[in-house]
Amino acid sequence: MLQLICLPCVLLIRQTLLKQKSKTPLLLLLRLLLLLLLLLLLPLPLPLPLPLPLPLPLPLPLPLPLPQPLPLPLPLSLPLPLPLPLPLPLPVLLLLLLLIVLLLLPLLLPLPLPLLLLLLLLIVLLLLLLLLLLLLLLLLLLLLLLLLLLIRLLLLLLLLLLPLLLLPLLLVLLLLLLILLLLLLLLLLLLLLLLLVLLLIIIIILLLLFLLLLAMLHNLFLNVSFCLNRKELLYMYIFS
Repeated sequence: MLQLICLPCVLLIRQTLLKQKSKTPLLLLLRLLLLLLLLLLLPLPLPLPLPLPLPLPLPLPLPLPLPQPLPLPLPLSLPLPLPLPLPLPLPVLLLLLLLIVLLLLPLLLPLPLPLLLLLLLLIVLLLLLLLLLLLLLLLLLLLLLLLLLLIRLLLLLLLLLLPLLLLPLLLVLLLLLLILLLLLLLLLLLLLLLLLVLLLIIIIILLLLFLLLLAMLHNLFLNVSFCLNRKELLYMYIFS
């Protein structure tokens, strides 16, 4: 509703600004009004419903404010677990814990581990690393979307503020957006480095799996050849 009300006002004030060339106090007032209307157009967290419940408990009698501090500690205790990383870092942390446990398992077991157990451990490690790789790719996509949104916002601000000739405000906004873009680019570089490290670890694990499979095949061939040699020796002993 605010946007529907403010948009025609913004258009009218902009037309008057473009028509009027002399710098008068009226022009400055119109510019200030236009800035206020542009700020109203931004998506704010709806401050209208908040003042409505606040005056309601004020006219109530004195005994009613006493039970109000009782529900207050409940919402205060709720945000304590909320600062923990909930959306994406939680699965990443779980995967890292699983990786650490799998890496510590060979230390708890006897050192000459069987080949099958090593093979299973390497396969599970490979799957967990692939999951981490997928999560990092999702983070990269989200950061790229944020970059695109910031570039769009920058272009819109340029289009809105250039006709108004508000150079100081325009420069401040440009600096802020450039700082945000640089931070996002640094995050992208860090994520790319993590992806490269994960890819190297996955390649090493694949090489270890290949070597384990070769060792298992070598043991099978040795067992088969040993059994054949024993059979030949038995036949030679029987027929001799």
